[in-house]
Amino acid sequence: MRVMVLVKATDDSEAGMRADPETTAMFEAMGRFNEELVKAGVMLAGDGLKPSSHGKRVAFDGPGRRVIDGPFAETRELVAGYWLWEVKDMEEALAWAKRCPNPMPGPSELEIRPLYEMADFQEILTPEVKEIHERTREKLAGS
Repeated sequence: MRVMVLVKATDDSEAGMRADPETTAMFEAMGRFNEELVKAGVMLAGDGLKPSSHGKRVAFDGPGRRVIDGPFAETRELVAGYWLWEVKDMEEALAWAKRCPNPMPGPSELEIRPLYEMADFQEILTPEVKEIHERTREKLAGS
């Protein structure tokens, strides 16, 4: 099963990176953890995100589109980073998450969400949609 592990934003992550010993130690610990994930075949992708002040949102309303510039309110609802993991089940994902070094200088949270797989949609997918999905996955795998 694939899961997205979201590193929830904090006031510290929204303030941007600091060049100090605490940040350096945090990066070193996270680097070692990422190495463990890769060696175990769990980590498929992952990265940190710049503060929301660097971001944009696109709001949809029917055919209309509206661009909203960051920063965004409600820091606790934002994401500061992510991993994409391949695990056997949610229990394994939780076990890895509990081993994770604290990704922020102060209190922080990880959110773990399973990804939908094609099998979840078998009852509603037409053969045409299945074919489009397979072509897309093949192109992604080739890149």
